[in-house]
Formats: sequence, C-alpha cells, structure tokens
Amino acid sequence: MLNKNELTQKIHQIKELQRMSEELTAELEALKDEVKQTMTEQNTDTLVIDCYKVTWKPVTSNRIDTTAIKRELPEIAERYTKQTETKRFTIS
Repeated sequence: MLNKNELTQKIHQIKELQRMSEELTAELEALKDEVKQTMTEQNTDTLVIDCYKVTWKPVTSNRIDTTAIKRELPEIAERYTKQTETKRFTIS
C-alpha cells in the first residue's frame, strides 16, 4: 500500500505522462495530416515510399441508428438494451 507521499508522487507522474501523451498525439496527428495533404495533392490513396506503403482510403460501415430506434420503436429498443457497468478512473 502506498503512503500519502508515494501516492501523490504517482498521481503527479500519471498527470505528467498524460500531458506528454496528449502532446505526442497532437504531433502525430499533425504529421499524419501533412502526409494526407500530400496524398490529396497527388490525388492518390496509396503511396509507396522506400520500405513504406501508406494508404488512406474510404471505409464504409453500417451501424444501427439507436436514436431513431428509441424514438420510433421504444418498446423494442428497451427490450434489446443491455445495461453494462464499468469503472472509470479519473484524476482532476
């Protein structure tokens, strides 16, 4: 079991790593956007550069519109609604 000082230190480390993760995610997305922009300018969905193959293609998926089902068929929506429970870890 961690004492108060150890716990405070761990929480501080978590917050710092979360901040760093957010910065890295933003940097990663910016780099991806630059590559996507190049692909758009070259009007291609596939690039082969050195040993890398980069693709940026549309993907189609079909999903059930649960909002419409709840509005138009509430009894069916209720019958097939499954309640789940999870734990959420937050630090504020």
